[in-house]
Amino acid sequence: MTSKYRKQARRESQYCLDKMTSGDSWRMFRIMAEFVDGFDTLSSVKRPSVTIYGSARVAEEHPDYILAREVARRLSEHGYGIVTGGGPGIMEAANRGATDAQGLSIGLNIDLPYEQEGNAYVNIPLDFRYFFVRKVMFMKYSMAFICMPGGFGSLDELFESLTLIQTRKIKPFPIILVGSMFWTGLVDWLREQLLGNGKIAKDDLILFEIMDDVDEIVSYIRKTVVF
Repeated sequence: MTSKYRKQARRESQYCLDKMTSGDSWRMFRIMAEFVDGFDTLSSVKRPSVTIYGSARVAEEHPDYILAREVARRLSEHGYGIVTGGGPGIMEAANRGATDAQGLSIGLNIDLPYEQEGNAYVNIPLDFRYFFVRKVMFMKYSMAFICMPGGFGSLDELFESLTLIQTRKIKPFPIILVGSMFWTGLVDWLREQLLGNGKIAKDDLILFEIMDDVDEIVSYIRKTVVF
């Protein structure tokens, strides 16, 4: 049975289970099962890992895809595991880069209504139904975030990590925004509207770095995520 039909069969089975166990109590057990599966699988990873995320709507000839693949390859060569959302676009590029270097390639895929398929370059795959469980895995098992240009999902992951660091719910870790042309407008808005109106502190704007160059990105990770 192909991967596509296996996934379809799993969804149909899950639909039947949902109809039988549609109450909040049963939903709690499904959530717990995802946490247990994630913790059991990722706790066995004994090397520092870096999450790379960005748009799922990027083709392999796009400069962002090429850059993400090269960054992941270089980090893998230095012994870092690579974590992504497991889907297409930038996620595929990063997993592919890790595979190029025969490194650890982790994909935390999410079940979506338009049926996002896991990419072919993952050697530790996990599937999640709940976004918040998946985000816990990103935060707990990554020691740095590399944020490529992306959409709402990428911004959600970025601002959740910034919020958790700002409120001291987690220890600070490196956050790199890759692509100054893409991110500068957002950072200017943060400075003008949030900092300028007293909504954040000046130090909140040093929780992340903006970079463009592969060598600079890899060097920064190696300096800040030491093992």
